[in-house]
Amino acid sequence: MTRTGATIGLLLLASVGAAQDGQATTQSLDALVQTCAACHGPEGQGVGDFPRLAGLGESYLVAQLEAFANGKRENAIMKPLVAGFSDSQRQALAEHFSQLPVKAAQQGSGVADINEAGKKLAELGRWEDDIPACVQCHGPEGRGIGEDFPPLAGQPSRYIQDQLEAWRSGKRSGDPLGLMEQVAKSLKGDDLAPVADYFASLSPKKEADHE
Repeated sequence: MTRTGATIGLLLLASVGAAQDGQATTQSLDALVQTCAACHGPEGQGVGDFPRLAGLGESYLVAQLEAFANGKRENAIMKPLVAGFSDSQRQALAEHFSQLPVKAAQQGSGVADINEAGKKLAELGRWEDDIPACVQCHGPEGRGIGEDFPPLAGQPSRYIQDQLEAWRSGKRSGDPLGLMEQVAKSLKGDDLAPVADYFASLSPKKEADHE
């Protein structure tokens, strides 16, 4: 384990212990944000394979925190943490991260050679297998649509792959109309890495919005 990984692990263990002791319900927003920063960065930009939270929709973030707490999203780290948060704390965290900007330095994974199969699946889908284009729900170039369909552009490839696997296996549920579960189960195993690499390589901001 790297020094960074060991540090994150220690921070998470401390945070989980606090949540299990019931202390999380009395923590201030600043303290809760510091807990999240261990994996998601102090400004919500993500650390390593942990996803960016900055700029995601407020109601989407609330829904995900609730899903971790009630088991609709299975995660050994997140469940004990958010289960100790009150409804108002989850709302405050969601509002905080939704208002943070996406930094230009965090855009794209640097993937130079895009697998054309991943790009085709993302932009056109594969209708013979009942797979619609990803961008139909997640927006042009994966920048997200509304509150229910989050941006995929610039998120870590490994994270995107893990979420697709979770949808396929039933470890994640609760999406609008069950769309993602249906789509993910229609994907083949060798579809996951190419489409995840494609979205990871994209900028989450339009060219005119770059800092």
